[in-house]
Amino acid sequence: SGDELYNNVCRGCHMMDGKGASGAGAYPSLVANPNLAQAGYPVTLVVRGRRAMPPFGDMMNDAQVAAVVNYLRTHFGNNFSDVVTARDVSDARQ
Repeated sequence: SGDELYNNVCRGCHMMDGKGASGAGAYPSLVANPNLAQAGYPVTLVVRGRRAMPPFGDMMNDAQVAAVVNYLRTHFGNNFSDVVTARDVSDARQ
């Protein structure tokens, strides 16, 4: 599930509450994050990575990426109702 994936993969940097952290690196907050409004952005970020964010595209299949992105977009004060599908993720990998 998206919750399990977040807790096992993302929580170490973005923290349990999604507020991110800073120290050896800067890990952005996911709380009420307007960058999550356009579903393609977090999909691409999870699959390909960017700057300090490592790519998880080889670690997660399309359904897993969709699940974690949907979780991020509906938790931590985010209320985006459009759903990311495994097909959306597959298309983003192209």
